[in-house]
Amino acid sequence: MTPTDDLTCRELVELVTDYLEGTLAPAERSRFEAHLAGCRHCRAYLEQMRLTVAALGRLTEQDIAPDAEAALRSAFRRWKRG
Repeated sequence: MTPTDDLTCRELVELVTDYLEGTLAPAERSRFEAHLAGCRHCRAYLEQMRLTVAALGRLTEQDIAPDAEAALRSAFRRWKRG
């Protein structure tokens, strides 16, 4: 692996859903796991995401109040912008 192949923490955050769903290409999965091996903060983040999915993954759209859904969507859009 060359230095340009290293995955950043921000890139890992953007790929975590694909990783958890098992949809990363093999090379990308290797980069992801190599980063995890050396980054305790990202390992903690991944575990938090696993726990979140386990706790909230059972919710349906009807379980979320409309104002809460709007707030979550707004926060996500702001985060994606940057």
